[in-house]
Amino acid sequence: MSRPDRINIPDGKFYLGDAGYACRPGILPPFRKTRYHLNEFSGRNYPRTAQELFNLRHSSLRVTVERAFGALKNRFKILDQKPFHPYSTQVKLVLACCILHNWILQWGFDEHVPEEEDVEPDDVVSSGHGVEAFDNDAWKNKRLEWAE
Repeated sequence: MSRPDRINIPDGKFYLGDAGYACRPGILPPFRKTRYHLNEFSGRNYPRTAQELFNLRHSSLRVTVERAFGALKNRFKILDQKPFHPYSTQVKLVLACCILHNWILQWGFDEHVPEEEDVEPDDVVSSGHGVEAFDNDAWKNKRLEWAE
């Protein structure tokens, strides 16, 4: 975050950080040396301090975010692989997958959009980058070209 091209966090917005992050503007890490994990609060083990309550809610929110990304990665396998696209394209892919996911949840199955596991490599058309989507060696070479 101290690099010149660091992540720009808009005012009033925050990123959840794990215990490895320092508490800085825009970063919300949990309190250290304070109960954190959800299972530590099970049964009648309620939070006893404001810090424990914060950590309980922080942990709950992190679990929710991880579950949401897990659902996206299960539905759209492109998100569960090493990225072969420039960063700006990766951001657009995640946004597009979120939009499609929400559309599917609202409107259900569409016979014109096949389930991803039903797509065979022979069904895939050119990606527009001169490389087939299932040709991993070619994608690796293309990524190396972009990095130069």
